[in-house]
Amino acid sequence: MMGGRGASSGISKAGKVYGTEYNTIYQVENIKFIVQNAKTSIKTPMETMIKDRIYVTLGNDNVPKSITFYDEDGKRNKQIDLTHFHKINDNLVMPHTHRGYWHAENGTAKLSTKEEMLIDKILKKWEDYRRGK
Repeated sequence: MMGGRGASSGISKAGKVYGTEYNTIYQVENIKFIVQNAKTSIKTPMETMIKDRIYVTLGNDNVPKSITFYDEDGKRNKQIDLTHFHKINDNLVMPHTHRGYWHAENGTAKLSTKEEMLIDKILKKWEDYRRGK
């Protein structure tokens, strides 16, 4: 199990103890594939205690929904949404990147080539895991 949203202090603002909000399904390298324990709308972790961690949040259907990245203080600084469209310059874009701790206070953008390559890697690792490789 792993931390709650904003749980780098050990307890989130909602009073959830670190290690209770998400469950790890699979880990490879610095990438953890996680599911949210609560049966509410899916949220991504706001913070982490592990340097350079990447979380892949799975939806209720076990399909990767988003990928989150964290700064040197363990605070979320980028989220790639994989499963829904977002309007960027009058175009619907999927996947797309939100930059910032809260969600998009530093902008929303189309993917960079580096981000596209990372998504391909992550989705391949997930498929390999699901096939038992």
